[in-house]
Amino acid sequence: MKTKRKTKAKAYKPKKAVIYRQQPEMLLGELSGLKGQFKPNLVPEIKVSFNKGKRILGKITSSHDVADFIRKQYKRGTIETQEYFNILYLNKQNNIIGYYRHSKGGIDGTLADMRIIFGVALKSLATALVLSHNHPSGNLKPSQADITLTKKCKQLAELHNIAVLDHVIITKAGYLSFVDEGLL
Repeated sequence: MKTKRKTKAKAYKPKKAVIYRQQPEMLLGELSGLKGQFKPNLVPEIKVSFNKGKRILGKITSSHDVADFIRKQYKRGTIETQEYFNILYLNKQNNIIGYYRHSKGGIDGTLADMRIIFGVALKSLATALVLSHNHPSGNLKPSQADITLTKKCKQLAELHNIAVLDHVIITKAGYLSFVDEGLL
């Protein structure tokens, strides 16, 4: 009589998540011979470096502090040439833990992507942020797009327990704070 050997059950090991992308040569209608037509691709991600003993870049106590800090980030003569959208990331004590130049636009506009703004905020463990951009025209009056973007950003921030403290528009001659003007 033969005895059956007991085999140990293999531990389940989940496979690593891999996203596949289609090669440009493959047409949508081609369904035959799919094997080998897809290649693994890594998920793109925002790179944010993190230091446990992070360096504090300054403390924000007023819109004037924001304007001073942001103005120092511009190279001489660039405030009036192109529009840039910037974000300051802050901790609970309103210390600046990060600065991010989000986008660079043209003379009269730039874009802001909420997914990227909050992706950086979450990765840097920010509890508050300050939005800022320049108006190369020198006009400090916020556009309707500026106001709408600020409101949308504030709504999204509340979902993540992040405070939007201000939105500051910078020009060569001065600045405008949404908080100081009662717009936020």
